[in-house]
Amino acid sequence: MTKLPFYFKKYVFYLAIAIVVVAVLAVWILRSRPAVQTASVTRGPAVEAVYATGTVEPVRWAKVGSKITGRITEILAKEGDQVARGSVLARLDDREARANVKQLAAREEFLRDEESRRKKLFDKQLISRQDYEKAVSDHEQALETLNAARQVLADLTLTSPLTGKVLRQDGQAGEIVTSASVLFWVGQSDRLWVVAEVDEEDIPRIRPHLRVLIKADAFANQPLEGEVTEITPKGDPINKTYRVRVELPESTPLKIGMTTEVNILVREERDALLVPVSALTGNYLWIVRDTRAWRREVKVGVVGDRMAQVLSGVAEGDVVLLSPPATLKDGQHVRASAP
Repeated sequence: MTKLPFYFKKYVFYLAIAIVVVAVLAVWILRSRPAVQTASVTRGPAVEAVYATGTVEPVRWAKVGSKITGRITEILAKEGDQVARGSVLARLDDREARANVKQLAAREEFLRDEESRRKKLFDKQLISRQDYEKAVSDHEQALETLNAARQVLADLTLTSPLTGKVLRQDGQAGEIVTSASVLFWVGQSDRLWVVAEVDEEDIPRIRPHLRVLIKADAFANQPLEGEVTEITPKGDPINKTYRVRVELPESTPLKIGMTTEVNILVREERDALLVPVSALTGNYLWIVRDTRAWRREVKVGVVGDRMAQVLSGVAEGDVVLLSPPATLKDGQHVRASAP
């Protein structure tokens, strides 16, 4: 076996060291470059929306409950029933009220006759004007008391304030209800809208006929839309919100009482250059070319939750940095990767 000369061994030794040093330096250089994520500039719709939550309600509906405390004796309408305006929905125990009306009616009749009798006496100047006016006053008071009692009796019969469907019914015969109890929800289910609460800071941007995208858990994979139809003129000073009504199409699958999330499209561009919002640093973007990052001033248009429109400064297909480091310098090498 031939032995290698000493000088050749020395040469190989130094060559190995040089290779290791170069490799270490290469790794160090690569690792010293900031690691960043990138995305491409794309083209598509740019949308600026106002977010709110709301509930599906009929356009026409009403709550029906007792004005006074009483015991339910009869339920005459159930959920799903079609009812006409004035239809009797339920009755409360009215025995005491009827007895009271009967008693007051008898008194009113007596005082009416007494007023008529005294009128004749007054016309013949057999009694004073004061006696006659007292009879008139007594009769008027009795009539007012009778009418009030009749109203109490009428209030014990619950009727529908409009023509529609019984959307919900609570309470059972024998149950005692108060003026705070709602026993029936009656409405017309052919026209629905979403009643949403919009933050007062956003309300200046809301106007009728804006398109609205709607999300409901029951129809998570189904696109739902509506249109702004009403904006309440007075806001809620406690919650600092305004009520906005979003009309739904007749074909909507949404049901009365469902909770929804709405995005009111206040600004929309159909064909726009788009970058992720996280790529923007004020009016600047960082473009990646040949492993280097270059700072570019841009003009920003519509800004949505995730994407923003760029009007100038970039082109479709350009690669931009996401969440660029604050220490990044113009022209600096970066290690870029897709998100």
